[in-house]
Amino acid sequence: MKQPPDTEICRAPLTDAELASLARRVREWARELGFSAIGICDTDLSHAEAALAAWIDAGYHGEMDYMAKHGMKRARPAELVPGTQRVISARMPYLPAETPASWRAREHARLADPNAAVVSIYARGRDYHKVMRQRLQRLAERIEAAIGPLGYRVFTDSAPVLEVELAQKAGLGWRGKHTLLLDRDAGSLFFLGEIFVDVPLPTDAQSQPSRAPQHAGAHCGACTRCIDACPTGAIVAPYRLDARKCISYLTIELRGSIPVELREAIGNRVYGCDDCQLVCPWNKFAQPSGCADFDVRNGLDGAQLTELFSWSEQDFDTRLAGSAIRRIGYERWLRNLAVGLGNALRAGGGAAGRDAVLAALRKREDDPSALVREHVRWALDHG
Repeated sequence: MKQPPDTEICRAPLTDAELASLARRVREWARELGFSAIGICDTDLSHAEAALAAWIDAGYHGEMDYMAKHGMKRARPAELVPGTQRVISARMPYLPAETPASWRAREHARLADPNAAVVSIYARGRDYHKVMRQRLQRLAERIEAAIGPLGYRVFTDSAPVLEVELAQKAGLGWRGKHTLLLDRDAGSLFFLGEIFVDVPLPTDAQSQPSRAPQHAGAHCGACTRCIDACPTGAIVAPYRLDARKCISYLTIELRGSIPVELREAIGNRVYGCDDCQLVCPWNKFAQPSGCADFDVRNGLDGAQLTELFSWSEQDFDTRLAGSAIRRIGYERWLRNLAVGLGNALRAGGGAAGRDAVLAALRKREDDPSALVREHVRWALDHG
């Protein structure tokens, strides 16, 4: 991170005309770097503080202690990074370029196949943290090259930042009832990232009134498909998610044992969950990515549970190098797959398929990890 905004910087003040010109160039540079949309907002998120406090007080953040650790700094960018005057919010689509128009039907078919290992679409390619961070860094460097020393800090799902609130305020979309950002022309299959800067750029509402921040649920109407589709009932109310029940949390963030009462509902989802996005009508407009980094690797759009469960730790480390999945580690990877295999056993699927699942599980009954052994035993008993 270079020159955070709290560093005292000597730079000639920019006129309003120069700032407006810079904002236009920032958008042009962002498009050149592969971002599909860019927005600029101020640092006032006071409207979000009450909801954030209530969410944390309810314990909905689970084991994600970092959500509560910084208190209201998450809703106060200028306190989180002193000196920040504006936030540049960026959006980048991640649907692989070769994705067919019928992609949602294909995903539903995979979910209906108990032996399929379903990995969330965003995680099938290269780790988005790296891709987004590198491009945001390059954007910040272009700004610095244009105006001189710049105080900035880059974020992409990497710190206690209210990304959706910032993106909404910057005019990039509205918060859907599943709590994700939605856009009428792009759905929700995109990553968000931010650059906190110490330059008073004109905000999106100032420079483009037609793209002023949209109100929560502005274009969701009476639709509740995402709420109804959640396998574990994690969307406890419109715009309110109990992360402790969310399959993405359970398979990625949770370090220990997955609650027994939620294992069956996880089905064959072994890393993340896309169900709320698959049923969202706006995702018929989801845009394919122009970034090859998000193309599918290791056949993760068609893998079987038994295939992935057979990987050694070296296989896991080697094949998933550069993947977001590698962040959870081999032990949790096996834990998730064991749950999927237990659900596959329960679903039946023919003698041959059942025998293959049983054989895979029995090979790991004496796994060195107590966490893996527990989930394997549950899988065998469950089936």
